Amino acid sequence: MVTPGENPALANEVKETVKERYGKIADDSLKGSKSSCCAESSSCCDTVDSDTFSNDYSKLKGYNPDADLKLGCGVPTEFAQIKEGDTVIDLGSGAGNDVFVTRAITGDKGRVIGIDFTEKMIEKARLNNEKLGFSNVEFRFGDIEDLPVIDNFADVVISNCVLNLVPDKKKAFAEIFRVLKPGGHFSVSDIVVSGNLPEKIKAAAEMYAGCIGGAVKKDEYLDIIKDSGFVNMKVQKENSFTLSDDVLMKYLTKDELNEFRASGTKLLSVNVYAEKPAEGKTAKKCC
Repeated sequence: MVTPGENPALANEVKETVKERYGKIADDSLKGSKSSCCAESSSCCDTVDSDTFSNDYSKLKGYNPDADLKLGCGVPTEFAQIKEGDTVIDLGSGAGNDVFVTRAITGDKGRVIGIDFTEKMIEKARLNNEKLGFSNVEFRFGDIEDLPVIDNFADVVISNCVLNLVPDKKKAFAEIFRVLKPGGHFSVSDIVVSGNLPEKIKAAAEMYAGCIGGAVKKDEYLDIIKDSGFVNMKVQKENSFTLSDDVLMKYLTKDELNEFRASGTKLLSVNVYAEKPAEGKTAKKCC
């Protein structure tokens, strides 16, 4: 099967679907709806409810309910080893949920930049920040495959359930490597697969936008990170979750569903950490 990363037309279709979906979620929130992945007015209910794997942020310092659209699959700041004064980039920052939690850790001396390629999300995040009045928080419009950030800029990069939405994950991790300072590190929460997803699921742009279709095998995901030059990689947390038959039957026949269930394939939410080598040190890469 040709993946979006190998087919520019398919990659553009996926990106437009993602933009449309998350733009709708942000727009609902701007209008005052109780918007999450599956607000009643959101078409994403036809695919996957992100509440399936979202986490409770409410007790975290810096938490802002207006910024929490229930779109994550972990809490990357939990393992990110962020320090006071750090410069941190949040990829796919949405309405700013992880940005504001991060800012509570970095303090006034730090700097936090959220990057998202959905205009409505940037609008919502900037509105939230205006209310909070943080001068060291910034939201930039940009593509994770081509980040609007200079080289060797950030101490830490975080991301929450977003890299699975990126068609070319090799480009994404290459960009993370580029913008990190030597000795810097990333901590990302994401969706991966243990086993094989049915081809119909992987081919559906809607399932891609629902964080499922774009999920790659766990080993492949980790290999991409290694091949990007990162070192000291570790999976900090891992949980499995299931999709309902009702969701899967939108794309699979009954026989295909039974075959998928029998295969033992698991969807996993993982938190992965890795470091960019310090100056003077290089990662050992195969071939």
